[in-house]
Amino acid sequence: MNWDIIQGKWKQLQGAAKEKWGELTDDELDQVDGNKDRLAGKLQEKYGWTKEEADQQINDYFRDK
Repeated sequence: MNWDIIQGKWKQLQGAAKEKWGELTDDELDQVDGNKDRLAGKLQEKYGWTKEEADQQINDYFRDK
């Protein structure tokens, strides 16, 4: 999915992101506000992933959304 679309639908997609990455809080997801780089940063902090791993997780998850 195009990230412009994801940003526009972020409030609706937050619940799905919360299910996928349960360690992220609602406040953190609000801070992300549909920004892919912010989401990758939060995933790196919570899960200890590299930027590449976080980007891959995001791309795989949102590909079908």
